[in-house]
Amino acid sequence: MAMQVSDFLLRRLSAWGIKRIYGYPGDGINGILGGLERNQELFEFVQVRHEEMAAFMATAHAKFTDEVGVCLATSGPGAIHLLNGLYDAKMDHQPVVAIVGQSARSALGGNYQQEVDLASLFKDVASEYVQTITDAVQARHVIDRAMRIAQTERSVTCIIIPKDVQDLDAVETPPHKHNTVHTGLGSPRPHSVPTDADLRLAADILNEGKKVAMLIGAGALHAGQEVTEVADLLGCGVAKALLGKAALSDYLPFVTGCIGLLGTKPSWDMMMDCDTLLMIGSSFPYSEFLPKEGQARGVQIDIDGRMLSLRYPMELNLIGDSTQTLRALIPYLRRKTDRAFREKIESNIKDWWQTVEARAMERADPLNPERVFFELSKRLPEKAILSADAGTTANWYGRIVRMKPDMMGSLSGGLATMGAAVPYAIAAKFAYPDRVPICCTGDGAMQMNGLNELITVVKYWKTWSNPQLIFLVLNNRDLNQVTWEMRVEEGNPKFEATQTLPDFPYARYAESIGLKGIRVDRPEDVGRAWDAALAADRPVVFEAYTSGEVPTLPPHITFEQAKNYMSSLVKADPEAVSVIKQSMKDMMAGVLPHKDNA
Repeated sequence: MAMQVSDFLLRRLSAWGIKRIYGYPGDGINGILGGLERNQELFEFVQVRHEEMAAFMATAHAKFTDEVGVCLATSGPGAIHLLNGLYDAKMDHQPVVAIVGQSARSALGGNYQQEVDLASLFKDVASEYVQTITDAVQARHVIDRAMRIAQTERSVTCIIIPKDVQDLDAVETPPHKHNTVHTGLGSPRPHSVPTDADLRLAADILNEGKKVAMLIGAGALHAGQEVTEVADLLGCGVAKALLGKAALSDYLPFVTGCIGLLGTKPSWDMMMDCDTLLMIGSSFPYSEFLPKEGQARGVQIDIDGRMLSLRYPMELNLIGDSTQTLRALIPYLRRKTDRAFREKIESNIKDWWQTVEARAMERADPLNPERVFFELSKRLPEKAILSADAGTTANWYGRIVRMKPDMMGSLSGGLATMGAAVPYAIAAKFAYPDRVPICCTGDGAMQMNGLNELITVVKYWKTWSNPQLIFLVLNNRDLNQVTWEMRVEEGNPKFEATQTLPDFPYARYAESIGLKGIRVDRPEDVGRAWDAALAADRPVVFEAYTSGEVPTLPPHITFEQAKNYMSSLVKADPEAVSVIKQSMKDMMAGVLPHKDNA
């Protein structure tokens, strides 16, 4: 049998180094599915429950491996389902290639079943490159360009293949004539650093600063050693945007933790007190948590010039790879002899972790979610991979979990979509079968799409060399993040019609499909429950039956936020009394001596 376009597509992807494809079948990609059967030795095909999950997994694969993620969907409805996961990749600058089917060429323009204008549909999310293969001669250069552009631009690209084209005889080498394109494999990573003159200017600004603060993001994930050396030279602390949480260990004495609404007080204090800001590989969006304009001189390093001086008006902008640029900058930096600012930061950090423990040990009815994350943090295995969902789980993950060296962690950052944590953890397990992924999600996201994706885990877990995979579900019967945003941002009480969720038995459901289920609702049982989850011989659903009344206190509460908060509680909030009690306990836990009252 002659090689078809479908076979060529898969073999070309393999030549680019792709080893895994996440997807869901449909008749619009029957030719590609046949190619997968004929080329089984090239790929691991991961069959998900929904195409959105395939796109999330491709995004997570890119985040955790630094490789291009690939997802596959049929035409029409299947292609549409990919969009949310692909926007997650686009907004977090991750290289993902989406491959989708299309109606046969002979039917296009005829309002045919499942015919959708896919080029227009994907033009925004795959703005760097979206192309339809209409001739076998096109296949090579379309595949090559989709892969190369995704990799070099860290973006989403899309290949559309009509179902009849998939079955055409392949053309491995286009003819040597006019109107043909001849492409090749490979996209080496460039050595990207600013000019020596700009590096010297940056060093002058940083050397002159008396109180330097650093903020790092996902662009610094592989620059931990360099960031540590710079922080030592400049006598500064390092705050982390949420996507950069794994860049540095939280056990380092100068790491202030995350920044922003789900950040720490030491990060807030450092930013409010600094006279110089060094931002590395971050597009952290909330400018109110950065120094006020005019307070600090600024230097920013980013590989993408479009992201420079976007959040703070920097005095000097450097385009370059974070690791390479810092290595080139370090020889020009002078070690500061006055360590008072650094010592103050380190003292604040010690106080902060005591506050975290005090708040975690406060009782709530039935269970304080902070206690769940605190006990997890103490037990995290080496090289664990964490994922978190949009919602209060992201707050507790960002604020309470202490990352160790060689751990990884991520979530939907720019898009901040619900429903990403479960597929992220599953993709992490496929990429690193010997490591322990731990998913931190809420009941809202779990009910939205996570429960179905547990079936994917059931399908595959026995093939993994290490079956450990844990899904923490905070069962607080509430869309809790939005409830708190309504109170603090709008001054409105909880509206039960929109906020209250069904009480679903997550642990029992896990048991019913062959996984291990653990349910905990008492603080004294949390530690033992985590020990059991981490020792399990199969994937675990850890259901924490928690209170939704524990406030996700920001590091600094403005007068307007406090006014809105109190206003919401006097407007007949159904949980007003218990919320006030819990808020007072949490606030007092940060300032009073504490003992474990569990």
